[in-house]
Parts: sequence; structure tokens; C-alpha cells
Amino acid sequence: MRVKFRKYSWQLAPGHIRDIRQRVFIDEQKVPPELEWDDTDEIADHFLAVLPDNTPVGVARLFSTLGETGHIGRMAILPGFRGRGIGEALLHHLISEAAGNYDELRLSAQEHAIPFYQRSGFHVCSAAYDDAGIPHVDMRCLSPALVASVIEQRTAPMLLGRDAGTWLFSSEHDLVSLMDSVVGQAGQRLWLYDRILDHDLYDRHRLRELISALARRHRLSEIRLLIHDDKPLVKRRHQLVELMRRLPSRIELRLVNDDYPVEDQPFLLADRSGVLYRHDFYTPEGFAKFSDGGRVKLLAESFRRMWDAGRSSLELRELPL
Repeated sequence: MRVKFRKYSWQLAPGHIRDIRQRVFIDEQKVPPELEWDDTDEIADHFLAVLPDNTPVGVARLFSTLGETGHIGRMAILPGFRGRGIGEALLHHLISEAAGNYDELRLSAQEHAIPFYQRSGFHVCSAAYDDAGIPHVDMRCLSPALVASVIEQRTAPMLLGRDAGTWLFSSEHDLVSLMDSVVGQAGQRLWLYDRILDHDLYDRHRLRELISALARRHRLSEIRLLIHDDKPLVKRRHQLVELMRRLPSRIELRLVNDDYPVEDQPFLLADRSGVLYRHDFYTPEGFAKFSDGGRVKLLAESFRRMWDAGRSSLELRELPL
């Protein structure tokens, strides 16, 4: 079904936006009015979906926190127009709107709507919680610009274990986006092999937070960092090293043993299906795959051999916290 989208500030928004939210959230879903109408409306962009004859059928809002993360919310389609692809078209429009402005998109999804958002590149990033008497989970997309570029061609883009496509990258920005998207979905295992823990790639707040969340989420979390050279880490404080020393039972770093065969290409493995692979140690070129169990198994075997032959870093162990 063809649909158009109009964007408004709250001050200039037509009454249709309030009417649709009233009908869907307050009347249909029994959300208390004091929870539905909040101060965020004043700072958000509001979107109205209309049919070619200008019939209003759906709404959503988009706002940011600190100008870095975009938040999608209050998505609603009128009952008589559901099941026609309008909600998906509205979500795609919001992702495209946000793509050039934010490196991350977040939303709070009702549990029954999780598959709907997964089809458009969002993954669950929290436990279930109650919001206005309705079970919700937090979901995020860590690469909105890349998702927006393929959203009409791929289903469940960047979803670990689901997206079988190949994501090529040739810039550090895309490398970082894909790395975080892989790391952010790891449920238990994260293995990283590189020459050094380059500060531009790995000494970043968002990556630290993603790895910290994985380390604390599961008592059997296994985060292994295997590198050739630890001297840059000794000379300058590194967020991953600090995290590793605070969570020594969950995060471990080893140095490769050069007397044994080692790989010439760096890679990162997430659980049994996600891989990010670079063609060499010095350029941001390679590919990511979110569902490639065969390749992950082969690389895991290579990683395990190098890991078993590796040694711990005495210099890092002696650094003060």
C-alpha cells in the first residue's frame, strides 16, 4: 500500500497525531493518559503516515539524547489499517531519517512486536520489563546508516544468527559500526585476534560498554583478547585493559607465541555465528557476517590453537588500576 509521511514539531502537529495515539494507546491498550503524554513530545519530531487520499493512518516520534542516540517511540497504526505494511514502511522511513544523524537507534518494544522490529535491523538488548502494564524489551540498531542502505532488500539485516548476507567494509567508520553490531549481540562468547588493541578501534566507550554488558550478563561469558604486542597498552591507559583487570574471571588477554604458526588476518568471533574479518592488520578493509557458522568454526579452531600456545602479559598484570 502506498503511504506518505509528514514530519512536524509538537507545536505545529495536527490533531490527527494526538487522535491516533489516544485511540491506540489510551483507548485500545489502556495506557494511563498521564503516561502517554510526556515532556518528550516537546523535543521530538513527530511523523504522520497518510494514504494517497490524505487519510491519516499512523504515527511515530523520533528524538535524541545528547545528540548521539536516536530514540523511536509512540509508533501506532490505526486498527483498520494494520497488516498492510504501513508500520514497516513508517519504521523504514524513521531509520532513513535517522541514518545521517545518529550512530545508534533505540526503542522500547512490546514483546509481541519483537519480530516486527527484528525484520528491520533491531536486536533485543535488555531483559523484559513492565511499562504501563505491558511487557516490553529495549531494542537497538547500532548501524542505522548501513541498515538504511539495504533495508528494502534484506530481511533482519545485521541480526545475529539470521542475516546470512555479507557486509563489506572499506572505511574505519563502517568497520566500527559493524564491529559494534556483532559484539553487541554476542550472548556468551567473544574472541578477538589482532596485532594490537588499536586505540581508534578498541579504546572506545561504546565498545567498552558492549563488552562489559556481555561479561556481566552470563556467568559463563568468555571474552578472549589475543594480540601480538602489548607495548601500546602499557604506554597509554586503555578502556578494555581497565575493564579486563576489573573482571579478570570473564575477560582474559594473551600474547601470541611467535614460535608457533599464527594468522596474518585479524578477526572477531561472536558466539557460533558472527564474524568480522579484516584482510590485513593495517587497513580497515574486510567483511562481516552475522550467520556463518561454518566460517566461525574454522576460525575458532585456528584461534584456539594460537590461544593455547599463547602467554599472559606480565606488563599488564603489574599495571595499577
